[in-house]
Amino acid sequence: TAMAQNGTIENGLARNACPPPLPQPVKIPEIKHTKIFINNEWHTAIKGKMFPTINPATGVKICDVEEADKADVDEAVKAAKAAGQRGSEWRRMDASSRGGLLHRLADLLERERSYWLNRIIKTLRYYAGWTDKIHGKTMPVDENFVCFTKHEPVGVCGAIIPWNFPLLMFTWKIAPALACGNTVVIKPAEQTPLTALHVGALIKEAGFPPGVVNIVPGFGPTAGAAIASHMNIDKVAFTGSTEVGQLIKAAAAKSNLKRVTLELGGKNPCIVFADSDLQSAVEETQKGSFFNQGQACTAASRVYVEEPVYDEFVRLSVERAKNIAIGDPMEPRTSHGPQIDQHQFDKILELVASGKKEGATLECGGCAVEDRGLFIHPTIFSDVKDHMRIAKEEIFGPVQCIMKFKKQEEVIDRANSSQYGLTAAVFTRDVHRAMSVVNCYNALHAQAPFGGFKMSGNGRELGEYALAEYTEVKAITIKLSEQLTL
Repeated sequence: TAMAQNGTIENGLARNACPPPLPQPVKIPEIKHTKIFINNEWHTAIKGKMFPTINPATGVKICDVEEADKADVDEAVKAAKAAGQRGSEWRRMDASSRGGLLHRLADLLERERSYWLNRIIKTLRYYAGWTDKIHGKTMPVDENFVCFTKHEPVGVCGAIIPWNFPLLMFTWKIAPALACGNTVVIKPAEQTPLTALHVGALIKEAGFPPGVVNIVPGFGPTAGAAIASHMNIDKVAFTGSTEVGQLIKAAAAKSNLKRVTLELGGKNPCIVFADSDLQSAVEETQKGSFFNQGQACTAASRVYVEEPVYDEFVRLSVERAKNIAIGDPMEPRTSHGPQIDQHQFDKILELVASGKKEGATLECGGCAVEDRGLFIHPTIFSDVKDHMRIAKEEIFGPVQCIMKFKKQEEVIDRANSSQYGLTAAVFTRDVHRAMSVVNCYNALHAQAPFGGFKMSGNGRELGEYALAEYTEVKAITIKLSEQLTL
């Protein structure tokens, strides 16, 4: 038996081994890249405009970034189209080599792990493994023909991503697109352009050919609208609000009927039955409600609790919410940071005010943190009714609405009554009940598809299902001569 530093080795495995320490956060990162990334080169905006990037925790400007407009998007699309043409380096590259580039990009992110999350790296590696497994079928057809299908890249893919998970959304968009052999023009949110631009440098370092990935930081009504309506973009993928998603789909239809996948808003229900582990249910529903300051389309903002345990659930929830550590997100002990900007801050507090006005009981929070700018206390409402705005509208902030129910059939109807349909969860010890209602919460994996029903969007991201969004299926039929018939 050998001894290890962090535990005892038995049969080749470490017992009670401590995991490696988490890297310390980089509190003042070096900002290297603030320009537009086209053809693996850095460019200034054609119109000469720039816009500030602000740290929402302090209100201090980090830097100015080049502002892409329609003309810059045109240049990015030209580069992407050229990179995807027949005979180009990217189109000649075999599938396994494309996978090798995605693995190389993941390696570079591993190198800079102080900045990145494991989920991003796993997504890249997952799709790197798919590159040489995207294939068609051979099918028997009538008469003297051989018929088979090929899955070919769609072409130039536009992507418009949000500010709440800027690096994760960047990866969700580029990984399946590149695995299928497409080229990409991606617009990060104007609030959070720096991660995308930094990864642009890593994409070049990894060895991707020029024009395969192009990054155009800018604003939705200009750069985003140019992507949605561009005649030479073959598909657009958007994550963001339902209202903007509708505009993008309309613009795509008016231009060239480009493909559109939309991952939009949510007003997600959690159902807590009386037989559940109440303490666990409190903890998990609060993670769902307050994760990322509630700035998530998957936020568990509607919590339905069975009547016998309702009062205790509310009490435990308030007790836990009051102990949430609010502060600078760069500090490891912090679990609750600021809202992204003043617009979002004002919207959340306006909806909180509507909850009070319409008769919900404010149990805790409901106000800004003093002398902290864009920070809002974790907020809990009880006695919430389904007709209230806070029960119907996506708040995108740290607001948990707790509602009472009596019967399973009733709560399922209420949970499904929303115009949205994205995620849901149930807490119960009865596995048959769990499977008949819904199961788990915030469990996102690269291998499993993610997407919405109803006003939460269409199409799927992640998993094998996402590959279908980035390929065209071509049927090839060959007529055989009589002599070749077996």
